[in-house]
Amino acid sequence: MLETARSRLRAWIAAGIGTAAAIAVAGVLGAFGARHAQVPALAPAGPIETGQWLLRPVKAYVSAEKYVYGTLRKPGTKALVFEVDMTNRTAQSTKDYFELLRASQPAVDPATKPYIVLTRDETLSPELHPDMPERMVYIWELPESAAAPASLDLTVIRKIYKQRDNLFGLPGWFNPSPVGTLTIPVAPDAGGQP
Repeated sequence: MLETARSRLRAWIAAGIGTAAAIAVAGVLGAFGARHAQVPALAPAGPIETGQWLLRPVKAYVSAEKYVYGTLRKPGTKALVFEVDMTNRTAQSTKDYFELLRASQPAVDPATKPYIVLTRDETLSPELHPDMPERMVYIWELPESAAAPASLDLTVIRKIYKQRDNLFGLPGWFNPSPVGTLTIPVAPDAGGQP
């Protein structure tokens, strides 16, 4: 009986040491892998490639108009508008641009999603066709009492094309990650849509 107790104790100690070593190695490797790479600053004047999309920032401004590109603002708000030329670089029409730009503005609530409008005919969130540049606007609502920001800070997100995903084995765009940050000056309210 004493011999079996000793062998059990040795087994428990060996298992405990092995588990502790595995946790320590995983922690050390995870700490090195968790280091975030510095996200580069993007030039507001040049094209930005995100894999699926080619972006060309145009301008940002604040508008107090009731309707901005056909979207009705809520009472007590003003619109922070970002215009961008977008080209769909895929082989089919898509509207996978909702997570493409993330506002990091203190005045913009991160939980608030922007309205996305095609400027040509004020269509809300249309599918964009391959290789056809279109002017789109992202519209965030700001409290009317908030001061207009001097600049709009955006994080641009890219996705990677996979011929086969790991779950279903189907092609698609996956693994969103930041391309960089874009800072564009915000023009004050001009009293209407420019």
